[in-house]
Order: sequence, then structure tokens, then C-alpha cells
Amino acid sequence: MKYKWAYVAALVAVLAAAAGYASISKASTSTAGSTKAVSGSISFDGVWTGAEATSFGKVIKAFNKVYPKVKVNYKPLGNNVSTVLATAIAGGHPPDMADIAQPGYIKQLVAQGKLQPITYAKSVIAQNFSAPWQKLGTFSGKEYALVFKAANKSLVWYDVPDFKNAGVTAPKTWAQLLKTAATLKASGTPAYSIGGSDGWTLTDMFENIYLRTFGQAKYDQLTAHTIKWTDPTVKTALKTMAKVLGDTSNINGGTSGALQFGFNDSVTNAFGSPSKAAMVFEADFVSGVILSSTKSKAYTGFNVFKFPQIAAGPPSTAVEVAGDLFVTFRDNPAIEAFVKFLATPTAADAWAKQGGFATGNHNVPASAYPNAIDRAIGTAVESAKGVVFDMSDEQPASFGATTGQGEWGIFQKFLKTPSNVNGIASQLEASAKAAYKKGK
Repeated sequence: MKYKWAYVAALVAVLAAAAGYASISKASTSTAGSTKAVSGSISFDGVWTGAEATSFGKVIKAFNKVYPKVKVNYKPLGNNVSTVLATAIAGGHPPDMADIAQPGYIKQLVAQGKLQPITYAKSVIAQNFSAPWQKLGTFSGKEYALVFKAANKSLVWYDVPDFKNAGVTAPKTWAQLLKTAATLKASGTPAYSIGGSDGWTLTDMFENIYLRTFGQAKYDQLTAHTIKWTDPTVKTALKTMAKVLGDTSNINGGTSGALQFGFNDSVTNAFGSPSKAAMVFEADFVSGVILSSTKSKAYTGFNVFKFPQIAAGPPSTAVEVAGDLFVTFRDNPAIEAFVKFLATPTAADAWAKQGGFATGNHNVPASAYPNAIDRAIGTAVESAKGVVFDMSDEQPASFGATTGQGEWGIFQKFLKTPSNVNGIASQLEASAKAAYKKGK
């Protein structure tokens, strides 16, 4: 689990750093030699679809202003990244680059000799990212990955007009959230918008519930599978989650609708006009979808609150985070130029302006973010007494990050039958046991 703790250290250290362009050296924004002399094409497989794919397109466009003769062909794979990559690698035809959000999977690929180190970018990375961020991308003593994007996942987004119409305010506890949900329903608006066709939205909800109920130590133990998924703590968290999933008439589209809607749908359903639901449980990248796909505006149309406390006693301030790590399967001048560019403030700035973006690049100024909400989100991590990495991303991909199976598939079953707590817990444990035994 050393990569997990490297990530924790990175978030605490880097997000506390002062932003601003003052410390940017000339190597951060320029490259040696003539950029026009570098040419070629790069195939890039990633998780981003919809608005996020559009935002990454802005990054590519900024790159092409510097390297006009390099064509980056981005392929959005959504939740199928690990599956598609595994097939491509086995067939000997992986993409040139990929976005992998699972440190455990990267470690596996490095051990198999499938990835190329990015040591050529070490200098520019060091100028823009602190040592802990660099360590996160280091495997077997070499830098293999660039942590381009980070995400605060302990958030709940809400439609401001819906809350005003119901006469409610942002809840601070789980009990208050359930009461708020009932009031919203009575006002004529379903409380919840859930993108259940993307299984990871459900694992994110569970992970935040577990963290807010049992704290960081237990969360770490379940992440490492040192306690079983049939543990009483897991069943308690599932019962808590069922209070949302089982409130079917308070979910936009009911259970069947939630199973058909993806993440992007859940956001546009809640913040489109008219609003079809009042709340979305998900990360900071929600704002990017809102800003690009709806007419809703910060504060007057949408706002956000921290995932509420569940357990009695002192509130847990730990934050769940995730990150996008860029890796390379090949090495050539075009790829090296793109990797170096991605490590600069210019690359991060191109996405930050679109919203729904956080980064460990401490040379990106606060002014790059489109609104006060985006600027403020990072402070939740900065001020947190504890930070944990997305649990499913830490686990073997066959259990934690594969479409239709493992956690993603089983939590979709839970969405269908939220009363089946014992059965779901047993299925989760059987799947986890098999995945950890195989080590992938």
C-alpha cells in the first residue's frame, strides 16, 4: 500500500503550497530546440467521455499551439480502460499512451515490463510538482507516471433552486440529509440523481459512507482486504446506503432509471432545465459537466457541500480522493514532447478553465479556475486531517475497476435489491478473495 501513502502525502503537501506563476521557470513553459521540427501521431486511451473528453481536447489544442505537427488521437473508453488495455497488451498492440487511475494496475504493468519510464520529463515535473507527487509516479525506482489530475470525491452537489423551493439548506449530517431528501420529495422534486449504469458512482457512494461511519483506520483495512467484506462494518454501511437506494420514489427515474443513467446523465438530469432531481453524490469533476452541458451557474444554479458525517461523536474530516496517472507504452520524440508539455502549468490551465479539475501542479494560479466553487474545493483536502485514496482504485482491477463485474457489477445488483445486504456482502467477499488470489 506504499503508493497509497505516497498519494496521501502528495495531497497534503502539494495542496498546501501557494499557487502562482511567480516560481515558474522558463523550462516549465518552453522546450529546447524547434518545436515545429517534432512531428508524428500519438494514440491515447483514456477514461474521459462527454464533457471531460472535451476538456482534455482543450489540453491537446494547447499542446498543438506549441507542437503543430504532432497529432494526438484520443480514444474515450469510459469504464472499459483496464479491460481494453489488457486485451490490447495481450495482443501486442497497446496505445502509445493511456490514462490509468489505478496505481495497483500500473505497478502490475511495470513489473511485467509493459511500460516505458518517463525519466526524460523528470526536470519539468520537478519544477511543477513537489517530491511526494513525483513519488506517486515512481515504480521500481523510476518515474513511470505523471499524475495529471486529482479529484476530491467526498462531495455532494445540489441544485440551488430546488433547495430554495423546498425551504432546505445544505445538510451537515446523514440524518439531516435524509430529512432534507424527504422534504425535497414532498416539494415535488426527487432528491437523488444516480448514474448507476456506471458502477463506480455506486462504489464512490459506499466508500464515503464507510469512511464517514467507521473512519480512516477501518477504511484502510477494508481497502487492503485485511478485513472481509462480510465484516459487520460493511453490512452496517450497506444498510446506510440502502436508505438512499431503497428510497426508489425519491430517485430520478426510480431504480430502472438509475440503472440506465450514466454519470454524465445523472449530472445533466439534476442541473438541466427543468431539474429532474436535486442532488448528485460525486466528485469535483461534476462542475465540469454542469458548466459544459447545462446553463446552471455557480451559487445561483448549483452549489456543493461536504459528504455528511454519519457516525456519532467527533466528525470525520477525512477526504476520499482519486487521480489520473498518465503512462506510456512507447517512446519517441512526439510522445516525449507531449509528456513534458502535460507536466507544465499551461497544460493544467487549459483544463482548469473548464471546471471540474484539480491538480498537484503548484504553479497553476487560482485565477485559472472558472468560479469560486472550483477554487474552494481543493481546500477541503488541504484542511483535512486525513486523506484516503479511492478504495476500488487501490484494489485488483478485476474486483475494483472492471465494468460489469467485481464491485461495479455487484453494487449495481445492490441498486436493484438494496434489501439484500447479507447476499451482497457475501458476493463482494467472494469476488475480492478471488481477485486478490490472482493478484490482478
